[in-house]
Amino acid sequence: MNLNRRNKIFVACALALSTVLAIAAARAQSNAPQTPAHPKLAEEQFKNIQALKGVPADLVFPSMQFITASLGVECEYCHVRGDKGLDFEKDDKKTKVTARKMMQMMFAINKDNFEGHRDVTCYSCHRGAADPVATPLVATEDAKPEPEPAKAPTAKPVLPPADQLLDKYLSAIGGAAAWQKITSRVEKGNIDANGHQLPIEVFAKAPDKRISAMHLPNGDSITAFDGKQGWLSNAGHPHMMSAAENDAARIDSDFYFASHVKTLFQKFTVVPGEKIDGHDTYLVFGRNEGQPPLRLYFDQQSGLLLRLVRYAETALGRMPTQIDYSDYRDADGVKIPYRWTLSRPGNRFTIQIDDVKQNVPVDDAKFTAPPQPPPPPDKKPAGQ
Repeated sequence: MNLNRRNKIFVACALALSTVLAIAAARAQSNAPQTPAHPKLAEEQFKNIQALKGVPADLVFPSMQFITASLGVECEYCHVRGDKGLDFEKDDKKTKVTARKMMQMMFAINKDNFEGHRDVTCYSCHRGAADPVATPLVATEDAKPEPEPAKAPTAKPVLPPADQLLDKYLSAIGGAAAWQKITSRVEKGNIDANGHQLPIEVFAKAPDKRISAMHLPNGDSITAFDGKQGWLSNAGHPHMMSAAENDAARIDSDFYFASHVKTLFQKFTVVPGEKIDGHDTYLVFGRNEGQPPLRLYFDQQSGLLLRLVRYAETALGRMPTQIDYSDYRDADGVKIPYRWTLSRPGNRFTIQIDDVKQNVPVDDAKFTAPPQPPPPPDKKPAGQ
């Protein structure tokens, strides 16, 4: 394999594993402490903040990620690239100035028309395009006849209560007693990102530790949670997760999630779910006041969890992550998915596990982030 092709594979797979790796690289320019007692505001941590004044600093980069997903662009669309990477402080590009105006317009629309609720976002108009479509499209073919309307059902379908579905899920994967006998797991397999396969290892330890390592040509790409704090590393350069990323990692790392899920949310709602790979599903919403919901799709027949959708809050909108689970197999008395596909705006990858070992020794130190390099003095990156 030639060098250019190898580099392309490396870049494609790294992006597919986590869209936050590019953000983490930019975040590394910041000299702010990772876990301050009182989180800083954006203007206190970054230079040249205008539209996002008053926003918590750890939401700045996730908000930039929301813009790239909503417009289908990359960071260089607004930011100038210098000799040492992106120069976030400069306002040389007109697109950056326009982005500020658009954010201010969005804030005003929501404040004046929707009681401050974030009903309108960048994606409302852009829908993945840099230039939103402002003119209705012309017809390119003859209109097709309207289908006959479906007859209205005489009565609403009776849906099972959430507790029943959650209990059925726990039973389908072996039950609480069987799961309590399992305290650690080591999985090995491959990750398929953009048609390229690379080896991956996943280590999990009860109650809430998890680390996955994708082995890339230039070093491992790591996503980890040590029970309290999540961290990311690309080729030996670690970065601590933001609060939103930390919340997502905590769900993924809950070794006994099926047993705990009832206690994680104040309210559950059940509605008919969409068909997934030919399977009818029930959709269970888990909600806490002031937080994004969690969506859980359960197979109506088997009770297995087929899909999980979670959301990360940003200052501009919610970023969704969807995980589809399949290839459930028995492993020492419990049933686990040997295949899962993680999808985010702009990227998607699939992990296929080939080998699973339960109850093997895993040192707690494996989940601890390496020491952080000292920040450069008196330097902080710019933002919006």
